[in-house]
Amino acid sequence: MFDLASETVLLLVAAAFIAGFVDSIAGGGGLITVPSLLLAGLPPVAALGTNKLQGLFGAGSATISYAAKGHVDLRRQMPSAALSFAGAGAGALLATVLPGELLRAVMPFMLVAIALYFAFKPNMDDVDRAERMTPFLFGLLVVPAIGFYDGVFGPGTGSFFMLAFVALAGFGVLKATAHTKLLNFASNLGGFAAFALVGAVYWKIGLLMGIAQFAGARIGAGLAMKNGARLIKPLLVITCTALAIRLLMDPANPLRGALGF
Repeated sequence: MFDLASETVLLLVAAAFIAGFVDSIAGGGGLITVPSLLLAGLPPVAALGTNKLQGLFGAGSATISYAAKGHVDLRRQMPSAALSFAGAGAGALLATVLPGELLRAVMPFMLVAIALYFAFKPNMDDVDRAERMTPFLFGLLVVPAIGFYDGVFGPGTGSFFMLAFVALAGFGVLKATAHTKLLNFASNLGGFAAFALVGAVYWKIGLLMGIAQFAGARIGAGLAMKNGARLIKPLLVITCTALAIRLLMDPANPLRGALGF
């Protein structure tokens, strides 16, 4: 059994609360919790698995909050959620044989591109726009692909869902955020199931962090619904940029040395 000092547990719980708050609005909660778990001494695979467990509480809390206010129809989105779950489960199982170094190298630039898109795209508000892809194709192609990425690697999944909903499905920012949390919950569940299957989850710390995530996400979702795009847009840009910097600073990133970090 992996034991942690009481002070370390409290810090992890605090990190989970903050992550839940941020993630419910703009995604990127893993930017806070995964490094925290690694710094606490968890092995990398266990950190990923435990992060999926605690992340379920935050995404679930935000989903409940958004659904209660009518921003997402859970019943209509169940097929997409199922595909997100399946994609993430497959991705997590295949994570060990896929080129993780390539993902680490490419991801920062993709996140910066997302940040620039949301920062400079005109008419970025809570009003729905014309869809560029039918709901059927969106659910069949885009959703499982992003879910698969979440299972394989993870950071930025919420940002990718947000971009897809706004750019392809024509959703307003608040509606996109609400639907993102549901599909992110499903992909977290799929990845968690795969990690739990191989015993890569530390249940006690994951559940404690999960309770804090639930509370933080509840508060964050409430603020997002109150302020809409005025809050979501700038926080999304900041989160994507911070996540890109964090990934570039990762010692495992093959571009770190080339860029002089």
